[in-house]
Amino acid sequence: MPRVKLPRKSTSIDMTAMCDVAFLLLSFFILTTKFKPSEALAVVTPSSVSSKVAESKDVVLITIDKEGKVYFSLSDDAPKKEVLEAVNTNRNLGLSSAEIASLAKAPFIGVPFSQLKSLASKTPEDYKGMKFPGIPVLDSANNELITWVGGAVSAFQGQKMSLQVKGDNDAKYPAFDAVIKAFKKNDQMKFQMVTNAEGVPEGSELYKKNMAGKTAEE
Repeated sequence: MPRVKLPRKSTSIDMTAMCDVAFLLLSFFILTTKFKPSEALAVVTPSSVSSKVAESKDVVLITIDKEGKVYFSLSDDAPKKEVLEAVNTNRNLGLSSAEIASLAKAPFIGVPFSQLKSLASKTPEDYKGMKFPGIPVLDSANNELITWVGGAVSAFQGQKMSLQVKGDNDAKYPAFDAVIKAFKKNDQMKFQMVTNAEGVPEGSELYKKNMAGKTAEE
């Protein structure tokens, strides 16, 4: 008796549910992703082969632009008001509580002490179209960055502080030297340089050392 051949049918998979899940996941990631905000101070940092990632918490950042102007800023989680209060007391600036609160919202400080009261009247949005003279540092008798770093050290007392320097590739040495002197005056001998990471050149001593290390691990 001959066998009855059953007709072959292609397998059909309903993808509707999977598409719904995919779009839900996509919507979730879009809504929860935090995009990197635009930098308040645009500087072109020099390149380096260091693979160490700079700290992002409790940061005290000193920025040097290509003109040699120096700026002082703190990460959002840093004690900004405490730093400003310490500086206000140290230099007897006469800043009110409202002015200190306003300056604490500023993306950075880039003016001499004499202009802080005027700066306190500005909003963070005003900073985009403003030109700043920078913090005076080149006069060794009036290096105001010493006070700012001292205020940070005082505010961070008993806490971890990540001191960082971000200098433009075209910045001149005198400004950098003045920043280092401000660190030394406050007994801050360790800091991180913010650079633009790049690969280690093949054939260099560091490249050979890294390759030797990988071979030893294998």
